[in-house]
Amino acid sequence: MVLAVLLIAAGILCLHMAVVADPDVWWHMRAGQWILSHHAFPHTDPFSIHGMGKPWQAYSWLFDLTVLKAFEHWGLMGFLIYNTALVVAITAALYHTLRRLQPDSTKVVLLAFLAMAGLTRLFTPRPWLPSILFFIVELDILLHARKTGKTRELLWLPLLFALWANVHIQFIDGLVVLCVAVAEPLLERWWIFRQTKLRSGTMWAVLGGCLVGTLLNPYGWRIYQIAYQLASQRGVLSKVAEMAALPFRGYDDFLFLFTVLAGVGALAWSRRFPVFETSLLALGAIISFRSERDIWFLILLAVIVMAEALPSRPEQDIAVPTVALPVIAVVVLAALWLGGFVFQLNDAVLKKQVAEGLPVHAVEAIKDKGYPGPIFNDYSWGGYLIWHLRNMPPSIDGRAALQGDEMLARSGQTWGGQPGWDTDPDLKAAGVVLAPVHLPLTQLLREDPQFKLVYEDKLAAVFVRQQSAQPAAAAGGAGNTLSKLARTE
Repeated sequence: MVLAVLLIAAGILCLHMAVVADPDVWWHMRAGQWILSHHAFPHTDPFSIHGMGKPWQAYSWLFDLTVLKAFEHWGLMGFLIYNTALVVAITAALYHTLRRLQPDSTKVVLLAFLAMAGLTRLFTPRPWLPSILFFIVELDILLHARKTGKTRELLWLPLLFALWANVHIQFIDGLVVLCVAVAEPLLERWWIFRQTKLRSGTMWAVLGGCLVGTLLNPYGWRIYQIAYQLASQRGVLSKVAEMAALPFRGYDDFLFLFTVLAGVGALAWSRRFPVFETSLLALGAIISFRSERDIWFLILLAVIVMAEALPSRPEQDIAVPTVALPVIAVVVLAALWLGGFVFQLNDAVLKKQVAEGLPVHAVEAIKDKGYPGPIFNDYSWGGYLIWHLRNMPPSIDGRAALQGDEMLARSGQTWGGQPGWDTDPDLKAAGVVLAPVHLPLTQLLREDPQFKLVYEDKLAAVFVRQQSAQPAAAAGGAGNTLSKLARTE
């Protein structure tokens, strides 16, 4: 029952954190709702003022529909069910991968739990959880095929990528891994440490099949254009917290660092530097240290390298019988249900959590009073407004690629109260300002005679423009934009 204990521990860790107050899941659900109501996929943005008419694709449409249905059935508990189910699935997949590399079940459990503990910041309702799962499955297939020379499992990869490309844009990371596996048979001709039993022709055929699989999405080859736009947007890296490098302020930052160092040390200690593992560790260092949201790439590779390098004895191998899997599943489900009961998790509790991180009460005040827009809001709250203020599109939202670097920079300068804040065209056109109470702009608006404070709590303040101060031209332009948005709905 070692596997059951591991899965329960990972699931309980996720339930204990109970993270559902994610700012972006709301616009994902709105996109899913749009797809269902229009029986089509959007090619231009239907949700924001500045995005109106601009190219935008719901490239995570399958995730959008999944979280929407989870929310419709279980409310906020649906987010938590999604998180926990994916975390348990990721843990099970990682356990299976490590068991193929390391027969000592104790070491496998410790390595798997070490990896999951280092990934806790990612236990949120986002499409990166399926990406982590697909990444592990891909590595499992490739590592086993390289070791045994058996190619039957490789036939699953095109199907995996066809699904992955409809869930999350980070299928690109999976293609990077596959390209390394394709190059390995060629590079090993000049490499002292040879490990793969796969042939170059086979791997090229697999890569071709996977590329075809990725094209089976609503946007075809343009999915690669989207990926390029997201990767080349430099402003996001400095202005979006999850895209910034690790701050090394919390224990989990250093847990990640020490795990990676242990993986590199294990590779050096083995005195073997196979092309595949060495290349992926180098690429992982670039990907994961560049962006906080991508730490999963390197930490998973690190524990896999450790599993391969750590010594073991054959008699330590205790395989899990197939007939035991249903029993393990029942035990895990029962334990997680009990965990939710112990932690007193329900929709009411989760609503309180959301209200602590998102402007729930401020938005309710705006809706109740019927204040006229347009609205001026902070970047991190735009996704929540897309879902909750249908007739008042946000001035900016979490879809960074759509907003563009210039827009992100201007919004940051305005909310920071920097010189020229009062010339921001979106602020000048705004009828309502939804402001985080701690930002400098909020303090400036308290003294601005053009705005009146009509609501405030510990998180957010609401200002409305005095009728006599409404710029006519700005109001007219905003009204035309709102009319266009209403027609798209």
